[in-house]
Amino acid sequence: MTEHLDVIVVGAGISGVSAAWHLQNSCPGKSYAILEKRARMGGTWDLFRYPGIRADTDMYTLGFRFRPWTGQAIANGKSILDYLESTAAMCGIDEHIRYNHKVIKADWKSAENRWIVRVEQVNAGSPIASSVTISCSFLLLCSGYYYYEQGYSPYFAGSETFTGPIIHPQYWPEGLDYAGKQVVVIGSGSTAVTLVPALADSGAKQVTMLQRSPTYVVAEPDRDAMADRLNRWLPEDKAYAAVRWKNILQKTAFYWTCRRWPQRMRARLIELARRQLPEGYDVNKHFGPQYNPWEQRLCIVPNGDLFRTIRQGRTEVVTDTIKRLTATGVLLESGRELPADIIVTATGLNLQLFGGASVSIDGRPVDLARTMTYKGMMLSGVPNMAFTFGYTNASWTLKADLVSEFACRLLKYMDANGFGMVVAERPGSGVAERPFVEDFTPGYVLRVLEWMPRQGSRNPWRVNHNYLRDLWLIRHRKITDEGLRFATN
Repeated sequence: MTEHLDVIVVGAGISGVSAAWHLQNSCPGKSYAILEKRARMGGTWDLFRYPGIRADTDMYTLGFRFRPWTGQAIANGKSILDYLESTAAMCGIDEHIRYNHKVIKADWKSAENRWIVRVEQVNAGSPIASSVTISCSFLLLCSGYYYYEQGYSPYFAGSETFTGPIIHPQYWPEGLDYAGKQVVVIGSGSTAVTLVPALADSGAKQVTMLQRSPTYVVAEPDRDAMADRLNRWLPEDKAYAAVRWKNILQKTAFYWTCRRWPQRMRARLIELARRQLPEGYDVNKHFGPQYNPWEQRLCIVPNGDLFRTIRQGRTEVVTDTIKRLTATGVLLESGRELPADIIVTATGLNLQLFGGASVSIDGRPVDLARTMTYKGMMLSGVPNMAFTFGYTNASWTLKADLVSEFACRLLKYMDANGFGMVVAERPGSGVAERPFVEDFTPGYVLRVLEWMPRQGSRNPWRVNHNYLRDLWLIRHRKITDEGLRFATN
């Protein structure tokens, strides 16, 4: 007999823990399970093991609203994983996690108002997966946004001739010995600017960050002075709430200032970098992107660690194009050759929705590109399902918490009114269709936009990368509106 649950949560990372906490506190009568394809919870913070792995945003907004963060503002990966695991244990969420359960397919059965979820289960010590079927009344997809099995690794001519290891940070080998060696890190994003100073500080002889084009890099302190003061005088939860709101408002204002006055803010960011670098350094070449601030995510460096290692001469940023790899390094189009014992391809990730699971309605596959999002969390024509896709300009958890809250409000409304089904309906011709992500141009987004869902030109079909606006639309507006249709059991 097929097991039935009220709610299935897919993914045991930040979004999944948030969903579970809200279910337990807002819908305590609902049965649920978290299906996690890996052998350990934590998502990103368990998968990535490269040196220096850390958050690229502050923990007062990346942390949960319901669980104060008390460590450094910019935290390392182990601290974040410990926080997630301790939160799950403290709240009893860990008892609901089923590890090594990979969701392959979810099919909605209209006649029964339920999802039939096919899962591959890998038992410890066995290479063979068994197939399990579970049904649920509501599906919460909290599996993040990138392809865990493979990062983005473009081919470089001559790769087969290089005599050292070529490593993608997504699969950092345990025990890799880079002490006293020359390392070239290809890339200019968050992973690259994290790795370069971490490798230099932990024994590499020389580390070169090789980029085709630069990124805005901003130094921030790894501790929050206001948090340190308030924690001496206020209860933990009150201090956390105050610092959290301070950071939300500051970063929202900074983002919109960048969007409103891009050239002024571009000059300001480049000038801040200039102050951190040696006199005469070509800041415009290496830290002056051609795009405007926040058309791609800004890179944060705690206490300016990347700039510090550049000043010390232990790291170098090279802006050039790769001609080919050689036996001993990287030959550039300029003719310069960068010597390398190890090459790290911090070239990005591949985006993937729903953990790669396929979604169908009565056996008919759902074409995501033909759907439109509702409040950035539901898909038109797909009943009893919500998903988490965080902000591009703020901490992921801010949106994850709102999605979880709304899903619980929706479930309670349906129970109170005898509804067994809710579906977002695609609007009429009065709402124009737009890409799921607008005004944000990193490669991992542009490579997949054509097969992603669409958004509409106005709410509630807009994807608002604005926490304050979403706070009103998602947390405080009534459940019923023009975008949702309900039906009885």
